[in-house]
Amino acid sequence: MRALQVENHGTKPVFSNISVPSVSSSQVLIQTEACGLNFADLLMIEGVYQETPLLPFSLGMEIAGDVVAVGQSVTEFKVGDRVAAFTGSGGLAEFCAVDIGRCIKISTNMSYETAASALISYGTSHLSLTHRAKIKSGDKLLVLGAGGGVGLTAVEIGAALGAEVIAVARGNDKMDICKTRGATITLDSAVDDVRSIIKKLGGIDIVYDPVGGSSFLTALSCCKPEARYLIIGFASGNIPQIKANHLLIKNVNIMGFNWGGYLSHAPEILVSSLNKILNLIVDGTLKPHISKVHEFDQALQALDELKARKSIGKFIVRGPKSKS
Repeated sequence: MRALQVENHGTKPVFSNISVPSVSSSQVLIQTEACGLNFADLLMIEGVYQETPLLPFSLGMEIAGDVVAVGQSVTEFKVGDRVAAFTGSGGLAEFCAVDIGRCIKISTNMSYETAASALISYGTSHLSLTHRAKIKSGDKLLVLGAGGGVGLTAVEIGAALGAEVIAVARGNDKMDICKTRGATITLDSAVDDVRSIIKKLGGIDIVYDPVGGSSFLTALSCCKPEARYLIIGFASGNIPQIKANHLLIKNVNIMGFNWGGYLSHAPEILVSSLNKILNLIVDGTLKPHISKVHEFDQALQALDELKARKSIGKFIVRGPKSKS
């Protein structure tokens, strides 16, 4: 089968012909129809992501497709089922073997592209905001990196849950799409004085931060007493150091969040969240924004564009033999 593989860290991935993966008793084999790209894919190429597989490996953390084979002990899925799956890696290939605990059935009226865009980004935002930060209607939610694939879902979900969303993005195009997703206020990180503007608004109840770096200190200074600060990631490449006395003065709660970590210690919470997300997409409450759909042969170009921050929302790569 065709696959996009990382053979050495720090070098460009290559298209390869490799064997179709075998299926264990608790796995299904999925023919990939669509694969969502994530910032973590770029970190895996460099070998700095916390869950980077052993070399060589195929990229692609989330997919949607058809079940073409099932393991001996699998009863929840059958050949022909349409599914979405959090693979962790291996999704940029014609076939992918996935544990059933990482799969979820999708309705016939949901496209593969939509399903592949709905797992990690929406899952991260929904579970972190509801389970960790306990968001409630009327909260002031600050979303950093709001124009990116993860940040945009936080804007949309926060607005759907009744929060007043302040979205920080770079450039008019990204701010405009944040407005369409429910942001009450949009700020341009390149030109606006984010700190002074937010302080005039009375401060923040929840910060959603997939960026890190200098933005962390700015957002932390805008927190109200007992604010909840969600650490989602470090897209800036800079992991900030936290001075504990800053947290003490305002009783601020810093909350780390690793969506994939729930697969090992509380998978039922993650699956419940995903089912809610898919239902909200089906009923039209959430509308995944797919920035661009690439053919499989364009996967390297898609990764380059992702690295250059050209995406607004999600990049999707079709499977090598996509039928839709």
